[in-house]
Amino acid sequence: MTTLRERNGTETLSEFMRYLANHEESAGQTLPALTELSRELGVSVASLREQLEVARALGLVEVRPRTGTRRLPYTFAPAVRQSLRYALALSDGYFQKYSELRNRIEAAYWLEAVKILTDEDKRELQALIVRAREKLNNSPIQVPHEEHRNLHLLIYRRLDNPFVTGLLEAYWDAYEAVGLNRFMGSYEYLQEVWGYHARMVEAICTGNFEAGYEALVKHTDLLYHRPA
Repeated sequence: MTTLRERNGTETLSEFMRYLANHEESAGQTLPALTELSRELGVSVASLREQLEVARALGLVEVRPRTGTRRLPYTFAPAVRQSLRYALALSDGYFQKYSELRNRIEAAYWLEAVKILTDEDKRELQALIVRAREKLNNSPIQVPHEEHRNLHLLIYRRLDNPFVTGLLEAYWDAYEAVGLNRFMGSYEYLQEVWGYHARMVEAICTGNFEAGYEALVKHTDLLYHRPA
């Protein structure tokens, strides 16, 4: 049976990206110099440099002085980040639209994601709750943004789907870009948010996934009703 890759090939890709797609065994290894690739691919060095910059922006390669160019494992997040940054430069209103998409993704993949979390993952989730509460009980209060981000991404990190995890990772970059990581609001609001997080984690750890789902859905509405 013909695969999608065999049917469609890579003819719509640049020569450099086609080379990457056809040399998966080079992942993590240093790629040949551009002069060598130029001879092999029949493309000018100047054109390859332009193609390399596109690949780097998409997170497909890493370029370091003296060590050369290294092919990276595939991830969807860099491509989404680039587009999302441009959207936010046009209008902050795009954040709410993307936030709605992210909420639906989390809800749709909740059950699949929490079922495959390990015991170590669950302990890490519990530790994040403890650290967040410590910050909230400090004087002055600290916003537990790092814990917030890590908690949500940890729940979905075992999914074998780079597109889902990439979309979720890009959300948190946008969250920070619009300044929500610095949002304080009221103490009561922050406590309510982390109350839902605690319920989600407790439900995951006890296997009561439906209760965790309900807490997830309810807590996502808080962002739209946060105090100014």
